[in-house]
Amino acid sequence: MPITVIDTKLDSVKLIEPRVFGDERGFFMESWNQRDFDSLVKPVNFIQDNHSRSKRGVVRGLHFQLPPHPQAKLVRCVLGSIFDVAVDIRKSSPTYGQWVGFELSAENKRQLWIPEGFAHGFVALTDFAEVCYKTNEYWHKECEGSIRWDDPTIGIVWPMERQPCLSEKDALAPYFKDAITFE
Repeated sequence: MPITVIDTKLDSVKLIEPRVFGDERGFFMESWNQRDFDSLVKPVNFIQDNHSRSKRGVVRGLHFQLPPHPQAKLVRCVLGSIFDVAVDIRKSSPTYGQWVGFELSAENKRQLWIPEGFAHGFVALTDFAEVCYKTNEYWHKECEGSIRWDDPTIGIVWPMERQPCLSEKDALAPYFKDAITFE
């Protein structure tokens, strides 16, 4: 089997470990295979691929898109290391308001599948971190939502040594109790 899919405590959020072939020359891996993903996780049609670069201590998120254009993401770190987080924002879910977080790095090559109905965010753990993620929906400004990265109700334990560097949008994001979330 080319990938290993690991269930998390949040329904539908999956940690994915690709099969990596390495030797003295370097390594080879399939970072994406439609057939394997469809059969092991869920059928999906990715339509956009994004790439970001962040300095150590930059927090991006918590972001999501609401209906009618909800967005799922397959996230991986291709340079450095990040702590990647998914938060269940589906009011009808038994895990509403709960989170999971994993280190994704260029070294471990793990990926995180974050389906629709979850907020996403990460912090860069190394001097620089580059993150690539595929989405199944285009970005729509009128559907974007965010939640404060440090919301005490959610209680994410971020592995940071100092206050993060935030965008103005993320610094002004609403608290979980005030955010518009999924029904």
